[in-house]
Amino acid sequence: MKQENMLAMILAGGRGTRLEALTKKVAKPAVFYGGKYRIIDFPLSNCANSGINVVGVLTQYESVLLNSYVAGGSRWGLDAKNSGVFVLPPREKEDTDFNIYRGTADAISQNIDFIDSHDPDYVLILSGDHIYKMDYSKMLAHHKACGADATIAVLGVPMKEASRFGIMNTDETDRIIEFEEKPEKPKSNLASMGIYIFDWKLLRKMLIADMDNPNSNHDFGKDIIPTMLEDNKKLYAWKYKGYWKDVGTIDSLWEANMDLLDKNNELDLSDPNWKIYTEDVCAMPHFVGEHGKIIRSYVNQGCVIDGEVTNSVLFTNVKINQDAKVNDSVIMPEAVIGAGAVLNRVIVAEGVKIAPNAVVGDPNSDEIELVAKNVR
Repeated sequence: MKQENMLAMILAGGRGTRLEALTKKVAKPAVFYGGKYRIIDFPLSNCANSGINVVGVLTQYESVLLNSYVAGGSRWGLDAKNSGVFVLPPREKEDTDFNIYRGTADAISQNIDFIDSHDPDYVLILSGDHIYKMDYSKMLAHHKACGADATIAVLGVPMKEASRFGIMNTDETDRIIEFEEKPEKPKSNLASMGIYIFDWKLLRKMLIADMDNPNSNHDFGKDIIPTMLEDNKKLYAWKYKGYWKDVGTIDSLWEANMDLLDKNNELDLSDPNWKIYTEDVCAMPHFVGEHGKIIRSYVNQGCVIDGEVTNSVLFTNVKINQDAKVNDSVIMPEAVIGAGAVLNRVIVAEGVKIAPNAVVGDPNSDEIELVAKNVR
């Protein structure tokens, strides 16, 4: 008898334009986070920790670095026999000048043959640009217990913010009876997290029908889920409780890094029971010089600190020179902060050099400044 199994498909093809220069040459899921991670590490680690052995990563824009980073899956223990991380770019089309995924559902439709080759009972659809820890096996158990055709992970958000999200309205059994995309007057606060479990045979039929529908956006939220509700399929909500962050803007990426400095931080990247796996970079231990001072900060290996760092996150091989002051900032790998420079509420991109005595950022600004070029 065949053992029931689930594979995961991670949607990692978004442009990430609101992250400005950080995604000019790098796909959003490959953006740095938390001192040593990339955003894609989180869904991939969740899959590994949840016992999912086969993961397809659907890439598209500026994907060269992302493709090489995830290929093979060794960082997440997903390169053994009968397991793996598979890079799945859009397919070539004879009638177009370029190849794209037309929507989230189309991304899965173009890879039906890949999914069929692994013969799953269930397919897990994930976004590749959210930061969170989740045990997908618990969500699958809920899916089975409900006898669901589809299960959607939801997060309770403040009612005043609910109009920003796709909202799932449910009955007393958590069955979804209505889906509203960014409603002006939301009826509930259960926001879709963009995490879905589908029975594969049913989803496969729906995707094939959707592919040839000229009026479709080929999107799960706009087409597949509403159609399932119209057809009276059994859709259930699975309520997630824990840290979750969509790092779609410079401000939200900065906030997610700052969250790590809270002693009550829910994400807890040091939890040995749910490790977030990432690239193992070879570097010396960090070094604090005679004039160096670190206050409530994340400092990764290879950093040299001769200035003062307060409430900040420093990635690998960052150098803070004497008398420099770094406050409430995120400094990405290989950046150099010159002697006497002062930084407040900024994100400094990889490899950027800040000249001595430069003043960058404003401690009283409501917005975070991205420094993506050398400052003289």
